[in-house]
Amino acid sequence: MLDNKKMPTSQELQERGRALREQVPRNSHGTWAPAPSRPDPIGLLQEQDKSRLQHLLPIKYCRMLKSQFSFMRGMAAMMAADLATTPVTGLQVQLCGDAHLFNFGVYATPERKKVFDINDFDETYPGPWEWDLKRLATSAVLAGRAQEYDDEVNRELALVVNRSYRDAMASLAEASPLEVWYHDMEIDKVFELFVTSSKKARTSVQKVIEKVQENTQERTAENITEDVNGRRQIINDPPFLVRLDETGTGEQKGWITEKDVEKLFKGYLASLPEEKRQLMSHFRLSSGAMQIAGTSSIGKHSILFLLEGATKEDALILQLKEAVPSVLEPYVARKEYKSQGERVLIGQKMMQAASDIFLSWINPTFRRCTQM
Repeated sequence: MLDNKKMPTSQELQERGRALREQVPRNSHGTWAPAPSRPDPIGLLQEQDKSRLQHLLPIKYCRMLKSQFSFMRGMAAMMAADLATTPVTGLQVQLCGDAHLFNFGVYATPERKKVFDINDFDETYPGPWEWDLKRLATSAVLAGRAQEYDDEVNRELALVVNRSYRDAMASLAEASPLEVWYHDMEIDKVFELFVTSSKKARTSVQKVIEKVQENTQERTAENITEDVNGRRQIINDPPFLVRLDETGTGEQKGWITEKDVEKLFKGYLASLPEEKRQLMSHFRLSSGAMQIAGTSSIGKHSILFLLEGATKEDALILQLKEAVPSVLEPYVARKEYKSQGERVLIGQKMMQAASDIFLSWINPTFRRCTQM
């Protein structure tokens, strides 16, 4: 039966928003105090650590100690607990869950167009829109402190984040659903935004663009692989990059082995649609390595797959990451997913205008849920 329900107009939606703002005024977001039941931050970290590779945790905490910004990057769980006590309008969106400045970057779309977008979805979950914005604005202030900016500049950074969000939402509110779905930020547009800023900003962004243009699949393969007895393999650089043939002994004991990875890779291939499996049939699994990246993810399994085609120069590198429950999950209405990997995949596809064509998820029986 056809649904004859009338869709609300843009004006009607704006009126609803204003009504909600009367219930939750903007100034109500300006104060915060710890709740009496606030969990112990160290206890939260220790709880997360139970399921992680223990010998890698000192690296995580060493990185967190570098600055307030670095500490915030590793404490998404604590900030989720604090945000859960703050006022919200009740409007739900697909959250990143870990929105901070370092979780944005440049990547290539399936059409090989370079775009600027958020690129970390480990904590993605449906929840109040205010939470991502507050964490992002906080990250701008803490990044400013790391650069030793004064309080006035740091406050302006937070205001820029909020004004930019407000202006973007106002613009998207006038767009059609399909226009919103396909909306992206090409790297040239990012550069244009800095042209009017300062010479230093333009120079910095230009360097980033040049680096991105050089960061091809071939260049990545050259940087992290080497020839071992006529076979291309990932470089062994422990503890940050440990080839899987080195993970069975010593401090690496307990990591995923080569045999495990072969099972994971077969499961990944089976998860792909037919046309992607056909494409992948031109490659074979050549090498694998455990990787350390970021801050909050340290201790979770992260694997690089090196695939080779007809020649050693024809290489493809894929990353497989372990997905564990989102830090937001205890504080929002629970949503059912087949696995944590599916949760991450759905969240990424909902939030990115264009995602990697090889994106998929598997649910191995011998390890916790994994997303690729």
